Amino acid sequence: MQIHTISNKSNLDSLQTIKNPILTIGTFDGVHLGHQKIIKKLNEVAEIKKGESVLFTFFPHPRHVLNKQILGENELKMLQTQEEKIEKLERMGLNHLIIYPFTTDFSNTKAEDFIKEFLVEKLNVNTIVVGYDHQFGKNREGSLEHLIRLSKIYPFKVIEIPAHEIDEVNVSSTKIRKALEIGEIDTANSYLNEAFEISGKVIKGKQLGRTIGFPTANIEIIDPHKLIPAYGVYAVKVKLEDKTIHNGMMNIGINPTVTDEKKIHCEVAILDFSADIYDTKISVYLLKRIRDEKKFNGLEELKTQIKQDEKEIRSLFVHS
Repeated sequence: MQIHTISNKSNLDSLQTIKNPILTIGTFDGVHLGHQKIIKKLNEVAEIKKGESVLFTFFPHPRHVLNKQILGENELKMLQTQEEKIEKLERMGLNHLIIYPFTTDFSNTKAEDFIKEFLVEKLNVNTIVVGYDHQFGKNREGSLEHLIRLSKIYPFKVIEIPAHEIDEVNVSSTKIRKALEIGEIDTANSYLNEAFEISGKVIKGKQLGRTIGFPTANIEIIDPHKLIPAYGVYAVKVKLEDKTIHNGMMNIGINPTVTDEKKIHCEVAILDFSADIYDTKISVYLLKRIRDEKKFNGLEELKTQIKQDEKEIRSLFVHS
């Protein structure tokens, strides 16, 4: 997959070498089942038309810009960091990812102007693939009907993904966020079609885990917009920088037994593993939520509970 990070409209001229662009538009947060249907259709049409599949997406997320402009805040949490999204799109076989800066000025671009000036004149788009309910442009004025009308004026075709194909998966990024926020990891994973990912650099914490026999890797999540699921203990898979996969158990929360701080920690104990992985990047995939985070009466009680958690989690992996 080729990634094109564009700084302004004039830079789009460099993309005219894309062969017969078969394109869709959107933020694709999570790249969930609905998004996957669109990418699959893009790739199928690109193969038939001997073209290349293209996603025209935006960064930062439009709601971060517009919410800040209107409400003075940008608290929408994202299912993926930009890096996580790119990795998943690449796995899906997308040919080109265009990342365009979303600004207040750009938000005022009318739907027809975006199609004409960006997609037709700059990209020579061959076909636009969208879901039946897709909206774009200033005040989300652009729609499928809008695109069909414009396709009679400009030289591109429109392919609609019918309502029954989109609605049958009954999924949205909002539904996935809500499921994660209340700890329904099974529901979120089913919508994502894979395990929810938390990735970041391993940093040194207070190393309290070592004192009770359960050393943990503390994950620094750099993106402040990344959604952190409900506090609790999770069975996880851990991918290290060397691409090896390990079983683990993760605690997400504020460690109420050992501190009064309210800072959220994401800590993972990698089972049957002892190597030094400080300052390396790891990816943690949440498989099942075991219990809520609790405040215990001291370290011994905490240690006893963690042993029970480990036993339950090891049993899950044995029987999976």
